[in-house]
Amino acid sequence: MSHAIKKMFCAVALLVIAGCDGGQSAFSGLGPVSSRITLLIWIMFIGAALITALICVLTLISIAGPANWRHKLTGKKSIILGGIVFPVVTLTALLIYGFLVLKAGGTLVQAENPVHISVVGEQWWWRIIYRHDDGQTTESANELRIPTGRPIKIELSTADVIHSFWIPAYAGKVDMIPGRINTLHFMADKPGIVTGQCAEYCGGAHALMSFYTVAMTPSDYDAWLAKERANAKPAIDNQGEQLFLSSGCGGCHTVRGTQADGRIGPDLTHAGSRLSLGAGILPNTTEGFAKWISQHQTIKPENLMPPFDIFSESELQSLSVYLNSLE
Repeated sequence: MSHAIKKMFCAVALLVIAGCDGGQSAFSGLGPVSSRITLLIWIMFIGAALITALICVLTLISIAGPANWRHKLTGKKSIILGGIVFPVVTLTALLIYGFLVLKAGGTLVQAENPVHISVVGEQWWWRIIYRHDDGQTTESANELRIPTGRPIKIELSTADVIHSFWIPAYAGKVDMIPGRINTLHFMADKPGIVTGQCAEYCGGAHALMSFYTVAMTPSDYDAWLAKERANAKPAIDNQGEQLFLSSGCGGCHTVRGTQADGRIGPDLTHAGSRLSLGAGILPNTTEGFAKWISQHQTIKPENLMPPFDIFSESELQSLSVYLNSLE
């Protein structure tokens, strides 16, 4: 094997290994549903490898093996067993087990005290709606927070085209179909942060439509949710708030406790407390807000936010400080 081929093989191997790492890996198995899916994956991988090895051995025997072996392999009995019975039995067993895995989340529905959340896919971001026991709702965006040890019930829908909601570490992907509500059930075993992704091509910025999922202890989750339900705190930077309102931002975005009550774009009431901006694209910092406001069409082409090149550097800084303070 030449040196160049070795280098290429190592590079490919590293890429494959990197794809199995933590935050967005189907091999993480951080909940009962994803653990079953992971087991199914390993069964299929190992089974495929064993069957491939068996076929290679049988092929070698049929070409260069003893005459009596070659005769047996071409006999009617071998063809029926190997070409019909074995595939039918193997694939049927995998199909039945796959159905059992798909129903694994459904058993969580019967558990007490599930967390009810609605997620609406939009081009190209996620509207997250937390449904409370008193019938009220609280809206967020591009970040899902859940308690550990409790069943999670997520109602999935779309505002435009087909999307697909996928958190590999917790459950399989579920499509979001126009005019239909699908349901996903799963549970998180321990606190942690993982990422999810839209897994169905939905237009130009599809690859830039990701989100964070934060699993928290029940007490931390309850405290966070109580804070999330509250209105935004009074602005420290009044100039930034006035720029936000006077520039028309409130026509598309909501900041509860202010005059901004738009429903087109993400709710920004507590945007400063989220882990990312632009659906997992930028870090949530003052600099990140400034970059998004001034360069969002470059960062995420074709997104529906109009260009804002009207601000001076000082105005952009004030507006970014205000948005980052919305915790």
